Amino acid sequence: MAKAAARFVCQKCGAVTNKWAGRCDGCGEWNSIVEETPLAQGPAGKSLGQSRGRKLPLTDLSTKEAPPPRTACKIDELDRVLGGGLVPSSAVLVGGDPGIGKSTLLLQAAAAFARVGLKVVYISGEEASAQVRLRAQRLGLQDAPVKLATETNLRDILTTLDEEKPDLAIIDSIQTMWADNVDSTPGSVSQVRAAAHELTSFAKRRGCAVVLVGHVTKEGNLAGPRVVEHMVDTVLYFEGERGHQFRILRSVKNRFGPADEIGVFEMTGGGLAEVSNPSALFLAERGTPAPGSVVFSGIEGTRPVLVEFQALVAPSPHSQPRRSVVGWDGSRLAMILAVLESRCGIPFAGLDVYLNVAGGMRVAEPAADLAVAAALLSAREDAALPPETVVFGEISLSGALRPVGQTENRLKEAAKLGFSTAIVPRGGKARGGKAMKLTQMSDLAGFVGEVFGAG
Repeated sequence: MAKAAARFVCQKCGAVTNKWAGRCDGCGEWNSIVEETPLAQGPAGKSLGQSRGRKLPLTDLSTKEAPPPRTACKIDELDRVLGGGLVPSSAVLVGGDPGIGKSTLLLQAAAAFARVGLKVVYISGEEASAQVRLRAQRLGLQDAPVKLATETNLRDILTTLDEEKPDLAIIDSIQTMWADNVDSTPGSVSQVRAAAHELTSFAKRRGCAVVLVGHVTKEGNLAGPRVVEHMVDTVLYFEGERGHQFRILRSVKNRFGPADEIGVFEMTGGGLAEVSNPSALFLAERGTPAPGSVVFSGIEGTRPVLVEFQALVAPSPHSQPRRSVVGWDGSRLAMILAVLESRCGIPFAGLDVYLNVAGGMRVAEPAADLAVAAALLSAREDAALPPETVVFGEISLSGALRPVGQTENRLKEAAKLGFSTAIVPRGGKARGGKAMKLTQMSDLAGFVGEVFGAG
């Protein structure tokens, strides 16, 4: 490879020469010419070449800066998921299934932020202005000071935002936006990437918070390039089953607050109503305890949530038994079944297994292992657990029960809802009291023997 030609630059006036000299011909300064090495090898059109940029000011980690100011919209469940409120210059991406209520939620949020003093612009690329007004009228938000527009041209949208200078701009949705400098159709990977980059950069430069609505694929992931999720500061998923009125706003990324936080809403005729006590709501329809029903005390973000696991075990008429799961990880169910058969001698061969999390909730933490095992055994043995019992704990492949985090918060939430007994792994920081009796187990075989009378 040919060696790059030497480059000598005067440190006073910036004059460039091909050789060193004691005196600069441009400014006449002595001993100011220094040889500079190129930033990158290769031609200037294909690499950075020899041109140098400006030096950035560097600070240390002890630099004290005030935390970013937040604006709360007084919708507590939304403020909780955002980490305490909306941060200026932040970019938020909201995804969810079609018809789940994304536009309803964001219209209510736009009205709430506008009523606390923010200047809000709502731009719809999917609906006409009349449709958005009809929704606002149905929700009782027609008097909210929200500016509305319908447009998909990114250049026109940025020009409008630059002149209006809003505090919050809601773009519904990013897949409908198109930039005239990108030669592809709206919704393509190139258009989505370009639109997200321009809107995010605008938010950082102008101090305007931007909320982007994103479509999801049939697998439930946000459509478009994954780089969009890296560009934005916060990624929220709006989840829920169509057969249930509950909706869950889940944070999977948040640079300004805790991730994995959830906000619970209930879909009503007047829009989305926040649920301050989701545990009571998820257990509200729980009747007389039946075999296969177990209450699990879980942690979602920073709040404890109690949900009901329901299991059904029945003889299979097929050569290949079914394993159906709703609201939990199917591969983890297979692991629990294998541990029950291998370590406890309880076979599930020839039996169909159905597992459901009541209320449309999705549980992902390993602390639900013991509750799932208890529900499976209860359904298989046709023996119901006592109605005032909660169960949580992680199961290892050896059959041992491992303690889980935030045990005290789980027990406090269970006691608040009237539960008096908890089955938990031995060890950890579990403490009982007058309101809660603890039954501690060290392994799954002991749990099966003591609770179900078999081992």
